Amino acid sequence: MKKFAEQKILRHGIICRAVCFFVALWSGGVAIAQTNNSPGMNIVLTPLTPVVTYVPTNTVTTSTLTNTPASEEATNVANLGSVTVVGQLNQARSQILTSVGATAYTHTAGQIQAQSQGDNAPLTQVMLRSPGVAEDSAVSGSLHVRGEHANLQYRIDDVLLPETLTGSFGLVLDPRFIQSMQLIDGSLPAEYGFRTAGVIDIQTKTGNFANGGEVDLYGGSFNTFHPSFEFGETDGPWDYFVEGSVNQTDLGLENPTNTVNAIHDHSDQYKAFAYASRLLSDTSRVTVMGGASYSTFQIPNSPVGPAVDPNGNTYASSMYFPGPADLNWANLNENQVEQDYFITAALQESLGDFNYQLSAFGQISGVHFLPDPNGDLVFNGVASDVARNLYSDGVELDASYEIGDKHTLRFGGLLMDEYLTDDNTTTVFPLNGLGDPSGAPFPIVQNFTANAIFAGAYVQDEWKILPKVTVNYGARFDEYYSTFDKENQPSPRINVVYQPTDWTTLHAGYSRFFTPPPLENVPAGNITAFNGTSGASAVTQDNTVKAERANYYDAGISQKITQHLQLGVDAYYKTARDQIDDGLFGQSLILSAFNYGKGRVEGVEFTGNYDLGGFSSYANVAVSKAQGEGAESAQFLWADQATINYVNTHWIYLDHDQFVSANVGESYLWKQSPKLSALFYVDAIIGTGLRQDGPGTIPGSTDLIPNGSSVPNYYTINLGAEQDFKLHHNRILKARLDVVNITDNSYQLRSGTGVGVNAPQYGERRGFFGSLSLVF
Repeated sequence: MKKFAEQKILRHGIICRAVCFFVALWSGGVAIAQTNNSPGMNIVLTPLTPVVTYVPTNTVTTSTLTNTPASEEATNVANLGSVTVVGQLNQARSQILTSVGATAYTHTAGQIQAQSQGDNAPLTQVMLRSPGVAEDSAVSGSLHVRGEHANLQYRIDDVLLPETLTGSFGLVLDPRFIQSMQLIDGSLPAEYGFRTAGVIDIQTKTGNFANGGEVDLYGGSFNTFHPSFEFGETDGPWDYFVEGSVNQTDLGLENPTNTVNAIHDHSDQYKAFAYASRLLSDTSRVTVMGGASYSTFQIPNSPVGPAVDPNGNTYASSMYFPGPADLNWANLNENQVEQDYFITAALQESLGDFNYQLSAFGQISGVHFLPDPNGDLVFNGVASDVARNLYSDGVELDASYEIGDKHTLRFGGLLMDEYLTDDNTTTVFPLNGLGDPSGAPFPIVQNFTANAIFAGAYVQDEWKILPKVTVNYGARFDEYYSTFDKENQPSPRINVVYQPTDWTTLHAGYSRFFTPPPLENVPAGNITAFNGTSGASAVTQDNTVKAERANYYDAGISQKITQHLQLGVDAYYKTARDQIDDGLFGQSLILSAFNYGKGRVEGVEFTGNYDLGGFSSYANVAVSKAQGEGAESAQFLWADQATINYVNTHWIYLDHDQFVSANVGESYLWKQSPKLSALFYVDAIIGTGLRQDGPGTIPGSTDLIPNGSSVPNYYTINLGAEQDFKLHHNRILKARLDVVNITDNSYQLRSGTGVGVNAPQYGERRGFFGSLSLVF
C-alpha cells in the first residue's frame, strides 16, 4: 500500500489555510479567564425527545434554550470561572443546530458505562442500544438504522466528519471520549444534508468534565488485551482532553463458522483522540480536535471448496497453476489494513441573540486488502490486491439568530472536496473458447482516481406559532459534482411539534432528502477487460451510480406516564428513486455501491425508559420493512441476467432488512459515598435476522430468490458489575467484570447468501472480560 506521505494529502489546501487561521486566533491575545474548582457540569439528557435535548432536567421541551440577553452576557471574563464560561458556550452551541421535530435518542457517559463492556466496547455496540438499529457484521458497517445501509453522518461537537473508507466511524472512534451521544433520525431539519439515515452527534469530554485521568487494563476471552488511558485538565483559558487505546484480539472480525474460535482472525487496533480549546473571551473560543486509527485484520477462513472453471474443473488441477496448490482452506492468508486520520478546527462565538460556529476539517482514510496470492487462485479463481485512499477536506458554517421570542432563524452551508485513489491488481487465469485455462495466471492492473465536490446551503425558521405549538420549516440546496456524475436538488423540510402538557409531546414532519453515493464505494474499472478470464462477470452492463432522492415522513408521540416512566412511539415512511445500497462483491472486504430504481422503507419504533434513584432501565422495539425494485446501476455486480430480470419486475427485500430489532437493559448504581459506587447491569439484543436468498427459485432459473428469506431469530444476553475502591491520595481503583453472551448462544448474522453478501458471519460467543482502572 502506498504510504500516505507519498500522496497528495489535501488537494486544495482548504484545511491548511483554515487551521492556520484558527491557530493564529488561538495563540493570539491574552486570555484572562480564571479557573476554579467547581465540579464538572452535570447535563442530564432525555433518552427520547423529538426536540433539542440539552436540558438541565429530565424533561421534554418544544424549543431550544433561550439565550441570555446581551446586556447580561457583557460580564468581564475575569469574573467568570472557566467552567462557567465553557458551560455557557456549550449552551450557546446547542442553539446553533436544532433537532426540533426529529427523533433524538441519547447515551450519556454514565449510561455507556452501564452497558455491555462499557467504554471498552466498539462505538457501534453503544449505538445498537438505540431504537430502530439492526445488528450486522463489522465488514458491513456493524449496524443499520431504520432499514438503511450506512448513510450515517458523524459530528463531533457539531463539526461534521467526512466519510471514512473503513466502513464506519463506529469502528474508528472510541466511546471513552464521549460525554454524550445522540442518534438523531426521522424527518431531519434542514441543516442535515447528504447522509440522512441518521446523525451520530457526539459531545466530547473536556478538561472541565474530566479533570484528571484514568488508566485501564482490560482483557479476557479470545486473547483480548485492551489497555487504554484518558486524561483531561483545564489551565487558565486552556482546556485539554486526550485518550488512546490498543486492542489486540483473536476475534477481529466475525467468525464465519459456528465454532467458539475462528481460524485466522487476529487483529491489532490502535486508536487515539485529542481535544484542545482556548477561551478567547467569555463569548468565544477556538477548538481543535484530532483522531487517529490504525488497524490490521486477518480475514477469518471459512470451509469452502476449490473454485472451478466453467467446465467444472478446479483451477488448482490446471497444468497452468503456479506451483503446488494448497487445498486446505484453513491455511488461507488474506489480510486487510485500515487507517484513518482526521483533524477539525472550529471558531465559536456568541453575540447576544446571534451565535455561529465556523469549522474546517480534513481527513485521510485508507484500506488495503492483501490477498493470498496462490490460495485465492485455488479457492476463488482470482486474487485481487485492492488499495484505496480517500482524502477529504472542507469548511462548514452554522449560525442562529433569535428574532424576538417567537422566531429563531438558522442558516449555514458546507463545502467539501474528496479525492480518491483506487489501485487494483487482479490476477486471473486466461480461458479459451471452451472455458478451460489456456495459460499461466496474469495480472490485470486498473488504477483510477476520482474526485467529488459536495456543496450545500440551508435556511430555516423555528417559529413558536402558538404557546404549545412550534413549527420548524426551511429548505436546503445541495450540489454534487463528481468525476462520474453531476446532480443537485432543492429539499424542503418542515416539522411541527405540539406539547399539550408538560408530559406529552407530539411531532410530525416531512423531509426531502438528496443522498449522493459515497465516492469511495462507487465501482470503477473496465469490466470488459476481464472477458475471457476467470474474473469475467456474467453481466457486463455498468450504468453509473446515481444520487438517491427520497421523500420522508415521520410522526410520533412521547409521553411521561409518571415522574420516572416515559414511553414513546414513532412511525416513518420513505419512498425513494434510485435507492442506494451497498454490498460486498468478490473476495475483498470493501463495499461497492449500486442503485435500485425504486425504494420504500417503513417502520414503527416503541421506546420506554424508567429511572428511580440508582435504578435505570430501557426497552426499544422496532418493526421495519425495506425493499427495492429494479437493478438501476452497476449491474455487473449481480450474479446473472436472470436475477437482474427478476429484480427489474419484483420488489425484493434489501439484504440488511430486519423485521424486528429490539434491545433492553437494566442497571443499578449503588452510591456508597460521594466518590465510591458499585454498578450492576444486564442487557440484551434481539433480532429476527437479516435477509438471505431463498427459499424458492426464480421462475425459469435455478437461482434462489434474492433476499427472499431471513436467517434465524437470535438474541444475546450480557451482564456485568463494577466496584470502586478508595486508595491513598484520593485515587480510586475500579474493578470490572463483563460477561458477553452469557448463554453462549450461537447465532448467525449472515448466511453467505443475499445481495452483496460474500461470506457467512456469526455473532460473538460467550466471553469473559475484566478490567482494573486507576482513576487519578
